[in-house]
Amino acid sequence: MHVPTMAEMMASGENPEILFWVGCSGSFDQRAQKITKAFISILNKIGIKYAILGKEEMCTGDPARRAGNEFMFQMMAYQNIQILNGYGIKKIVTACPHCFNILGNEYPELGGTYEVIHHAVFLQQLIDEGKIKMQEAGAFKGKKITYHDSCYLGRANNIYEAPRKVLEAMDVELVEMKRCRSNGLCCGAGGAQMFKEEEKGSQRINIERSNEALDTGATVIAAACPFCNTMLTDGVKNKEKEEEVAVLDIAELVAASMQ
Repeated sequence: MHVPTMAEMMASGENPEILFWVGCSGSFDQRAQKITKAFISILNKIGIKYAILGKEEMCTGDPARRAGNEFMFQMMAYQNIQILNGYGIKKIVTACPHCFNILGNEYPELGGTYEVIHHAVFLQQLIDEGKIKMQEAGAFKGKKITYHDSCYLGRANNIYEAPRKVLEAMDVELVEMKRCRSNGLCCGAGGAQMFKEEEKGSQRINIERSNEALDTGATVIAAACPFCNTMLTDGVKNKEKEEEVAVLDIAELVAASMQ
């Protein structure tokens, strides 16, 4: 896929409507790369002018700050802010709630103020504007789907409706887990837990959460975060249900269902 970078766009004197912030997971994790490709394919299909930073994009520093390494976080953040401000970026869309949260809520105090939109909200806006149209008999029509609320999207930023509205646009049967919305259970990856061994306990959080999702009888577990995707996929594999239950990002669901 040819994805334009900011450097290329500026060299040809163009400005993108949005900067797509790919994030570490979407860049390097093989599973999350599929989410990135799905989202890019949606942007290409509807003809939105976008760009990525490419090699100029650094980790936002979220895991460093969550793990307590404030010095490392500030170094990374300042480097990113210099590049973003240098390009005059105003609007950023990202598929990662961790990037979304830190860019939108924590970068302003360091001099990086942007309109930051999570891809769930962005996709909902595009559906509402009629730019994304779903197939009449889409791939997931009538299927039982449960949606897992990412902590950084839900509790941290109060975004509960957008991803559900995106799913409803596909005419699916949305089944909620017992713990959902503001009462949702973490997948176990937040707060830099993704990158360390867990503390001793009786059960892994991701196993507990995945079991709750499987108990709904859904054939698809929808997520809007690459970390949640990894954790829930591991939980489904633990139950040996990967043949029957798919863990998919909402961008992948939209890409497979749109006209």
